[in-house]
Amino acid sequence: MTLTMGEGDVQMSTLSAGGNHASESTTRGVELKVQEGISKYFFLAAASTSLLVMALIMIFLFREGLAIFGKVNAVSFFFGKAWYPTYDPPEFGILALIVGSVSVTLFSSLVAIPLGVGTALYLSVLAGPTVREYVKAAVELLASLPSVVLGFLGMVVIAPTMQELLDIPTGLNIVSASIVLAIMAIPTITSISEDALYAVPRDNLEASYALGATRWETMSRILVPGALSGIGTAVILGMSRAMGETMVVLMVAGGAAQIPSSLFDSVRPMPASIAAEMGEAPFGGEHYHALFAIGIVLFLMTLVFNLVATYISTRFQQKGASTL
Repeated sequence: MTLTMGEGDVQMSTLSAGGNHASESTTRGVELKVQEGISKYFFLAAASTSLLVMALIMIFLFREGLAIFGKVNAVSFFFGKAWYPTYDPPEFGILALIVGSVSVTLFSSLVAIPLGVGTALYLSVLAGPTVREYVKAAVELLASLPSVVLGFLGMVVIAPTMQELLDIPTGLNIVSASIVLAIMAIPTITSISEDALYAVPRDNLEASYALGATRWETMSRILVPGALSGIGTAVILGMSRAMGETMVVLMVAGGAAQIPSSLFDSVRPMPASIAAEMGEAPFGGEHYHALFAIGIVLFLMTLVFNLVATYISTRFQQKGASTL
Protein backbone atom coordinates (compact mmCIF):
# COMPACT_ATOMS: atom_id res chain seq x y z
CA MET A 1 0.00 0.00 0.00
CA THR A 2 1.41 3.37 -1.01
CA LEU A 3 0.68 6.52 1.07
CA THR A 4 0.53 9.83 -0.77
CA MET A 5 0.51 13.36 0.63
CA GLY A 6 -1.70 15.89 -0.99
CA GLU A 7 -1.14 19.58 -1.53
CA GLY A 8 -3.25 20.44 1.49
CA ASP A 9 -1.16 18.26 3.75
CA VAL A 10 2.02 19.93 2.48
CA GLN A 11 0.59 23.36 3.14
CA MET A 12 -0.49 22.36 6.63
CA SER A 13 2.96 21.00 7.47
CA THR A 14 4.59 24.17 6.14
CA LEU A 15 2.30 26.37 8.19
CA SER A 16 2.98 24.22 11.24
CA ALA A 17 6.77 24.57 10.78
CA GLY A 18 6.44 28.32 10.30
CA GLY A 19 4.30 28.57 13.41
CA ASN A 20 6.90 26.67 15.40
CA HIS A 21 9.67 29.03 14.22
CA ALA A 22 7.57 32.07 15.09
CA SER A 23 6.81 30.62 18.51
CA GLU A 24 10.51 29.94 19.13
CA SER A 25 11.43 33.51 18.05
CA THR A 26 8.81 34.95 20.38
CA THR A 27 10.03 32.82 23.28
CA ARG A 28 13.62 33.81 22.57
CA GLY A 29 12.67 37.48 22.49
CA VAL A 30 10.88 37.20 25.83
CA GLU A 31 13.92 35.47 27.36
CA LEU A 32 16.24 38.22 26.11
CA LYS A 33 13.98 40.92 27.54
CA VAL A 34 13.91 39.13 30.89
CA GLN A 35 17.71 38.81 30.89
CA GLU A 36 18.11 42.47 29.98
CA GLY A 37 15.74 43.45 32.78
CA ILE A 38 17.61 41.32 35.31
CA SER A 39 20.96 42.73 34.17
CA LYS A 40 19.62 46.28 34.36
CA TYR A 41 18.36 45.87 37.92
CA PHE A 42 21.53 44.05 38.96
CA PHE A 43 23.80 46.87 37.78
CA LEU A 44 21.40 49.44 39.25
CA ALA A 45 21.62 47.64 42.59
CA ALA A 46 25.43 47.55 42.37
CA ALA A 47 25.63 51.27 41.62
CA SER A 48 23.11 52.07 44.34
CA THR A 49 25.11 50.02 46.83
CA SER A 50 28.25 52.00 46.03
CA LEU A 51 26.39 55.28 46.49
CA LEU A 52 24.82 54.03 49.71
CA VAL A 53 28.17 52.97 51.16
CA MET A 54 29.71 56.34 50.24
CA ALA A 55 26.77 58.18 51.79
CA LEU A 56 27.02 56.17 55.01
CA ILE A 57 30.77 56.83 55.24
CA MET A 58 30.19 60.56 54.77
CA ILE A 59 27.40 60.61 57.37
CA PHE A 60 29.59 58.78 59.89
CA LEU A 61 32.58 61.02 59.18
CA PHE A 62 30.66 64.28 59.51
CA ARG A 63 28.70 63.08 62.55
CA GLU A 64 31.88 62.20 64.44
CA GLY A 65 33.93 65.15 63.20
CA LEU A 66 31.51 68.04 63.59
CA ALA A 67 31.06 67.23 67.27
CA ILE A 68 34.40 68.90 68.04
CA PHE A 69 33.05 72.30 67.10
CA GLY A 70 30.68 72.20 70.03
CA LYS A 71 33.71 72.26 72.32
CA VAL A 72 36.39 74.06 70.27
CA ASN A 73 36.18 77.34 68.37
CA ALA A 74 36.22 76.68 64.61
CA VAL A 75 38.56 79.62 63.92
CA SER A 76 41.14 78.42 66.45
CA PHE A 77 40.78 74.88 65.11
CA PHE A 78 41.50 75.77 61.47
CA PHE A 79 43.99 78.60 62.04
CA GLY A 80 45.64 77.61 65.29
CA LYS A 81 49.33 76.75 64.99
CA ALA A 82 49.61 74.46 68.03
CA TRP A 83 48.52 70.82 67.89
CA TYR A 84 48.83 69.45 71.43
CA PRO A 85 45.77 67.23 71.97
CA THR A 86 47.12 65.58 75.14
CA TYR A 87 47.97 68.80 77.01
CA ASP A 88 45.86 70.13 79.85
CA PRO A 89 44.10 72.09 78.51
CA PRO A 90 44.50 70.60 75.01
CA GLU A 91 45.19 72.69 71.92
CA PHE A 92 43.62 71.69 68.61
CA GLY A 93 45.12 73.86 65.89
CA ILE A 94 45.52 72.10 62.55
CA LEU A 95 47.08 74.88 60.48
CA ALA A 96 50.52 73.23 60.75
CA LEU A 97 49.02 69.92 59.61
CA ILE A 98 47.33 71.55 56.61
CA VAL A 99 50.54 73.37 55.64
CA GLY A 100 52.46 70.09 55.96
CA SER A 101 50.04 68.27 53.66
CA VAL A 102 50.00 71.06 51.08
CA SER A 103 53.79 71.48 51.04
CA VAL A 104 54.44 67.76 50.60
CA THR A 105 51.78 67.50 47.88
CA LEU A 106 53.02 70.50 45.90
CA PHE A 107 56.68 69.53 46.00
CA SER A 108 55.95 65.92 45.07
CA SER A 109 53.84 67.20 42.15
CA LEU A 110 56.79 69.28 40.90
CA VAL A 111 58.74 66.03 40.68
CA ALA A 112 56.01 63.66 39.51
CA ILE A 113 54.28 65.74 36.83
CA PRO A 114 57.28 66.23 34.48
CA LEU A 115 58.42 62.64 34.93
CA GLY A 116 54.95 61.15 34.54
CA VAL A 117 53.91 63.17 31.49
CA GLY A 118 57.37 62.80 29.95
CA THR A 119 57.23 59.04 30.39
CA ALA A 120 53.78 58.95 28.76
CA LEU A 121 55.04 60.98 25.78
CA TYR A 122 58.05 58.74 25.43
CA LEU A 123 55.95 55.58 25.49
CA SER A 124 53.35 56.88 23.03
CA VAL A 125 55.66 58.59 20.50
CA LEU A 126 59.36 57.88 20.84
CA ALA A 127 59.81 54.38 22.24
CA GLY A 128 60.07 51.35 20.01
CA PRO A 129 57.79 48.36 20.53
CA THR A 130 60.29 46.38 22.60
CA VAL A 131 61.35 49.29 24.78
CA ARG A 132 57.72 50.33 25.26
CA GLU A 133 56.82 46.87 26.44
CA TYR A 134 59.53 46.77 29.11
CA VAL A 135 59.12 50.37 30.29
CA LYS A 136 55.35 50.04 30.54
CA ALA A 137 55.74 46.83 32.54
CA ALA A 138 58.17 48.59 34.87
CA VAL A 139 55.73 51.47 35.41
CA GLU A 140 52.89 49.06 36.16
CA LEU A 141 55.13 47.14 38.55
CA LEU A 142 55.98 50.40 40.31
CA ALA A 143 52.26 51.04 40.80
CA SER A 144 51.85 47.64 42.46
CA LEU A 145 54.42 48.28 45.21
CA PRO A 146 52.80 48.66 48.66
CA SER A 147 53.11 52.09 50.19
CA VAL A 148 54.79 50.68 53.30
CA VAL A 149 57.59 49.26 51.12
CA LEU A 150 58.17 52.68 49.58
CA GLY A 151 58.05 54.15 53.07
CA PHE A 152 60.84 51.80 54.16
CA LEU A 153 62.80 52.83 51.05
CA GLY A 154 62.46 56.48 51.98
CA MET A 155 63.26 55.94 55.64
CA VAL A 156 66.22 53.58 55.19
CA VAL A 157 67.78 54.78 51.92
CA ILE A 158 66.63 58.23 50.81
CA ALA A 159 66.55 59.98 54.19
CA PRO A 160 70.02 58.89 55.43
CA THR A 161 71.56 59.59 52.02
CA MET A 162 70.09 63.08 51.92
CA GLN A 163 71.14 63.79 55.49
CA GLU A 164 74.73 62.77 54.72
CA LEU A 165 75.03 64.54 51.37
CA LEU A 166 73.39 67.81 52.38
CA ASP A 167 74.63 67.84 56.00
CA ILE A 168 71.20 68.58 57.47
CA PRO A 169 69.91 67.71 60.95
CA THR A 170 67.50 65.04 59.73
CA GLY A 171 66.69 63.34 56.47
CA LEU A 172 63.05 62.83 57.46
CA ASN A 173 61.70 66.02 55.94
CA ILE A 174 59.51 67.47 53.20
CA VAL A 175 61.93 66.68 50.38
CA SER A 176 62.34 63.01 51.32
CA ALA A 177 58.61 62.47 51.70
CA SER A 178 57.93 64.31 48.45
CA ILE A 179 60.37 62.15 46.50
CA VAL A 180 58.70 58.97 47.71
CA LEU A 181 55.22 60.38 47.05
CA ALA A 182 56.34 61.35 43.55
CA ILE A 183 57.41 57.76 42.94
CA MET A 184 53.92 56.67 43.95
CA ALA A 185 52.15 59.29 41.80
CA ILE A 186 54.18 58.73 38.62
CA PRO A 187 52.37 55.50 37.57
CA THR A 188 48.96 57.16 37.91
CA ILE A 189 49.99 60.19 35.88
CA THR A 190 51.77 58.08 33.27
CA SER A 191 48.95 55.60 32.76
CA ILE A 192 46.13 58.15 32.39
CA SER A 193 48.26 60.50 30.27
CA GLU A 194 49.27 57.67 27.95
CA ASP A 195 45.63 56.68 27.43
CA ALA A 196 44.80 60.31 26.63
CA LEU A 197 47.67 60.57 24.15
CA TYR A 198 46.60 57.38 22.37
CA ALA A 199 43.06 58.78 22.12
CA VAL A 200 44.24 61.64 19.88
CA PRO A 201 43.25 60.75 16.27
CA ARG A 202 46.20 59.37 14.31
CA ASP A 203 44.98 61.27 11.25
CA ASN A 204 45.90 64.55 12.95
CA LEU A 205 49.45 63.38 13.55
CA GLU A 206 49.84 62.06 10.01
CA ALA A 207 48.53 65.33 8.60
CA SER A 208 51.06 67.23 10.70
CA TYR A 209 53.93 65.09 9.42
CA ALA A 210 52.64 65.44 5.87
CA LEU A 211 52.81 69.24 6.15
CA GLY A 212 56.49 68.98 7.08
CA ALA A 213 56.26 69.38 10.85
CA THR A 214 58.98 67.78 12.93
CA ARG A 215 58.27 65.21 15.61
CA TRP A 216 58.75 67.81 18.35
CA GLU A 217 56.39 70.27 16.63
CA THR A 218 53.78 67.55 16.22
CA MET A 219 54.07 66.59 19.88
CA SER A 220 53.91 70.14 21.21
CA ARG A 221 51.25 71.55 18.85
CA ILE A 222 49.05 68.59 17.99
CA LEU A 223 49.49 65.69 20.38
CA VAL A 224 49.71 67.44 23.76
CA PRO A 225 46.91 70.00 23.08
CA GLY A 226 44.69 67.18 21.84
CA ALA A 227 45.28 65.16 25.00
CA LEU A 228 45.29 68.10 27.40
CA SER A 229 42.00 67.05 28.98
CA GLY A 230 43.31 63.62 29.96
CA ILE A 231 46.71 64.96 30.99
CA GLY A 232 45.08 67.54 33.27
CA THR A 233 42.93 64.84 34.83
CA ALA A 234 46.00 62.65 35.34
CA VAL A 235 47.88 65.47 37.08
CA ILE A 236 45.01 66.26 39.45
CA LEU A 237 44.44 62.62 40.33
CA GLY A 238 48.16 62.16 40.93
CA MET A 239 48.14 65.12 43.31
CA SER A 240 45.06 63.70 45.01
CA ARG A 241 46.90 60.41 45.50
CA ALA A 242 49.80 62.27 47.12
CA MET A 243 47.46 64.30 49.32
CA GLY A 244 45.71 61.24 50.77
CA GLU A 245 48.71 58.95 51.21
CA THR A 246 49.27 57.86 54.81
CA MET A 247 52.12 55.39 55.34
CA VAL A 248 54.78 57.27 53.39
CA VAL A 249 54.27 60.59 55.19
CA LEU A 250 53.94 58.79 58.51
CA MET A 251 57.32 57.11 58.03
CA VAL A 252 59.32 59.69 56.07
CA ALA A 253 57.95 63.20 56.75
CA GLY A 254 59.40 63.43 60.25
CA GLY A 255 56.24 63.70 62.34
CA ALA A 256 56.75 67.26 63.64
CA ALA A 257 53.49 69.24 63.88
CA GLN A 258 55.04 72.58 62.95
CA ILE A 259 54.83 75.12 60.15
CA PRO A 260 58.01 74.53 58.12
CA SER A 261 60.43 77.33 57.31
CA SER A 262 62.31 75.35 54.62
CA LEU A 263 61.95 72.23 52.50
CA PHE A 264 64.30 70.36 54.83
CA ASP A 265 62.11 70.73 57.92
CA SER A 266 60.09 67.87 59.34
CA VAL A 267 56.30 68.08 59.06
CA ARG A 268 53.26 66.04 60.00
CA PRO A 269 50.63 65.93 57.25
CA MET A 270 47.01 65.28 58.12
CA PRO A 271 46.88 61.57 57.17
CA ALA A 272 49.93 60.89 59.32
CA SER A 273 48.29 62.56 62.32
CA ILE A 274 45.14 60.49 61.95
CA ALA A 275 47.06 57.23 61.58
CA ALA A 276 49.48 57.95 64.44
CA GLU A 277 46.98 59.19 67.02
CA MET A 278 43.68 57.42 66.42
CA GLY A 279 44.78 54.42 68.48
CA GLU A 280 45.59 56.68 71.45
CA ALA A 281 42.49 58.88 71.37
CA PRO A 282 39.79 57.99 73.92
CA PHE A 283 36.57 57.00 72.21
CA GLY A 284 34.13 59.90 72.14
CA GLY A 285 36.62 62.40 73.55
CA GLU A 286 37.74 65.73 72.13
CA HIS A 287 40.87 64.23 70.65
CA TYR A 288 38.79 61.53 68.95
CA HIS A 289 36.40 64.03 67.38
CA ALA A 290 39.27 66.33 66.39
CA LEU A 291 40.87 63.54 64.37
CA PHE A 292 37.59 62.94 62.56
CA ALA A 293 37.40 66.67 61.86
CA ILE A 294 40.85 66.41 60.27
CA GLY A 295 39.42 63.59 58.17
CA ILE A 296 36.62 65.93 57.03
CA VAL A 297 39.17 68.54 55.95
CA LEU A 298 41.19 65.91 54.09
CA PHE A 299 38.03 64.55 52.46
CA LEU A 300 36.97 68.01 51.29
CA MET A 301 40.42 68.80 49.90
CA THR A 302 40.50 65.51 47.98
CA LEU A 303 36.97 66.17 46.74
CA VAL A 304 38.06 69.56 45.43
CA PHE A 305 40.92 67.89 43.54
CA ASN A 306 38.49 65.46 41.91
CA LEU A 307 36.01 68.22 41.02
CA VAL A 308 38.81 70.22 39.44
CA ALA A 309 39.86 67.16 37.44
CA THR A 310 36.28 66.68 36.22
CA TYR A 311 36.00 70.36 35.30
CA ILE A 312 39.29 70.33 33.40
CA SER A 313 38.33 67.17 31.54
CA THR A 314 34.89 68.48 30.56
CA ARG A 315 36.10 71.94 29.59
CA PHE A 316 38.91 70.80 27.33
CA GLN A 317 36.76 68.09 25.77
CA GLN A 318 34.13 70.68 24.85
CA LYS A 319 36.80 73.04 23.58
CA GLY A 320 38.34 70.30 21.43
CA ALA A 321 34.93 69.32 20.05
CA SER A 322 34.12 72.93 19.14
CA THR A 323 37.36 73.36 17.19
CA LEU A 324 36.83 70.24 15.05
